[in-house]
Amino acid sequence: MAIVLDASIAAAWALADEASSVAETAAMRLRTEIGWVPSLWWYEIRNLLVVNERRKRITVDDSEAFLRIIAAYPIQVDSVLDERLNLQVARQYALSFYDAAYLTVAIRNHAPLATLDRDLEVAAATAGVPVLR
Repeated sequence: MAIVLDASIAAAWALADEASSVAETAAMRLRTEIGWVPSLWWYEIRNLLVVNERRKRITVDDSEAFLRIIAAYPIQVDSVLDERLNLQVARQYALSFYDAAYLTVAIRNHAPLATLDRDLEVAAATAGVPVLR
């Protein structure tokens, strides 16, 4: 089986003060399962790191170490970009186009969604997509 990872999960992994049981569960599942992400995930992760370096929450070395760690995870980019479906999902569930990308990947891959974003969690539940707890 596979799970879909939202960037908020990686934020909890990268930032010690944002630890979460959902993020821990996702990390444990990645020991035996694939993590699907939309291509924007890699940009969001790096932006998260750079922003938090500027805020002095982490160092450049912390960021580099984190990138090495997640590079070892079985994370695969879902390279299908169905713009029409993504727009439909964004409109239907009142999500940003970015957040809708995660839900669209979960719908298309019939996979549960790992997220700490409350709006995305509600949208997934409404769409019938299981949410990692």
